[in-house]
Amino acid sequence: MSDYQTIALAKTGDPKAIAILINQALQSKGVTAKVTRQDHHIQVVLVSEQLPDIQGSVRVVQNGLMRLQSPVIGSVTISGICRGQKKSGWTETLVLRQFIPKPPKPPKPPKNQQIGLSFPKVTFPALKVTLPKPQVSISKPWLIVGSVSLMVLPLSGILFNQNQEKINTFLTEIPQAISSSLAQIPAFSFSAENITTPNPTSTTATLKNLNQVSQLALKTLENPISPDLRITIRAVGDIIPGTNYPSNKLPANKAALFSGVKSELKGDIVFGNFESTLTKYPNSAKNIGRGLVFAFRTPPEYTTLLKDAGFNILSVANNHSFDFFETGFKDTIQNINKLGMKAVGEKGKIVYDEVKGVKTAYIAFSNYDYHNNLSEIEAGKKLVAQAQKNADFVVISFHGGAEGTGALNVRNKTEYFYGENRGNLVLFAHSMIDAGADLILGHGPHVPRALELYKGKLIAYSLGNFMGYRTLSTSGELGYSLILEAKVNPQGDFIEGKIIPVQLNSQGIPNLDKRAKSVNLIRNLTEKDFPKNYLKIDNNGRILIKKP
Repeated sequence: MSDYQTIALAKTGDPKAIAILINQALQSKGVTAKVTRQDHHIQVVLVSEQLPDIQGSVRVVQNGLMRLQSPVIGSVTISGICRGQKKSGWTETLVLRQFIPKPPKPPKPPKNQQIGLSFPKVTFPALKVTLPKPQVSISKPWLIVGSVSLMVLPLSGILFNQNQEKINTFLTEIPQAISSSLAQIPAFSFSAENITTPNPTSTTATLKNLNQVSQLALKTLENPISPDLRITIRAVGDIIPGTNYPSNKLPANKAALFSGVKSELKGDIVFGNFESTLTKYPNSAKNIGRGLVFAFRTPPEYTTLLKDAGFNILSVANNHSFDFFETGFKDTIQNINKLGMKAVGEKGKIVYDEVKGVKTAYIAFSNYDYHNNLSEIEAGKKLVAQAQKNADFVVISFHGGAEGTGALNVRNKTEYFYGENRGNLVLFAHSMIDAGADLILGHGPHVPRALELYKGKLIAYSLGNFMGYRTLSTSGELGYSLILEAKVNPQGDFIEGKIIPVQLNSQGIPNLDKRAKSVNLIRNLTEKDFPKNYLKIDNNGRILIKKP
């Protein structure tokens, strides 16, 4: 059965079809849905190893049903339960639409007799309700509904193609319908596992949920997002366009720096790790006389060069962002932001944006405490959870791992470089996705590393060097570079991608590489480091998902 056939059946109230759509939406969370129906009421039982999150689960189901706009579904009871248990851990009941009983037909009058119609008066008990002020939050859960599942449906019937006045009338009338609708919810339990339900949700809670549904429906109507929409991300690794500290290593023609790759720096999101500073602050925080210690300072006017190249998101969470103390760090962020780009990397900060109507969030980590520390997993998960509540697509950037040609491989263990803890990158990336992140972009090792698909989300463990004008070594794999393209759906699931191969010349300037050395390198590393991976990289650099 095709997705469209499933949707058509679900619209008729078919419980199996509704279960298929809900399972598509929640499969990445390890949740299984069982759906039963009686008359205009359906019961959804959500089962997983751990008790499903009530807020996220209810929002997924209610938004999906509101978009489905089935003419036969008036209310829904949603229960969450741990697998193997018989008693549900929580239950929520929502009223979606009212069904007013039709008045009986009057008796047929005799022939040649004047007809006088009289209908019985149908009344409903008054229910005085004070609704709490709704808090509108359109975030990831309502977008979770699969690529052609509940989201593909327009808001039809009462919401679709209606003007604003009618929409407002609809939102006003919903609470008035509750008194009749609540009375029609049957008092029974559906489940093949004989699940018993605790005390039903109070009327106040139901009204609160319903009011939120109406507001969410209106917001969705105002900002519709097609499930076929694709967001294109192009991401690169470390960028140092030259330094004037401690001596002048700036290019004579700075416009030439990106000329060889500018044509490929195009996408909805163009990301890079800015590995220098944009400041005029004179004093460095580093003792560069010790050897193997470097401080980079790029003139602030080079910010325009980054903007013109195509970048709109730059991470500044790395081991050079504080080369000129906190003043240099703040100057760098200010210079990036004032040109309309966004800098991400401040500790405890989430940067928000919007792409094609999809709210996006960015969080950057490093192995240092003056940024979000990638070794502090629980703190990172809390930040991601906060971002997920306010955005639909969450991107994580990290700077970590050992460095150099001896650090090409990814291992699920803590990495060290000159005795410095550079984090367990596999643990970090998986934990962030478990918490709700959608895309992980890594940098720091100065060489490309493997790609991994984890729970439908793409992880790039290192994007290598992208530009290091007279600052970064380009020997061997240190000069292998790339522009990573990733296409995702509105839920952040990876659809397809591409490795655009780049080679750095002896001065650290990037150019497109016809020999595609980074494609072969990343393919081999991916197959070796993640042999059970679901990604396939072909000779042209295309990144595809293997069929199980």
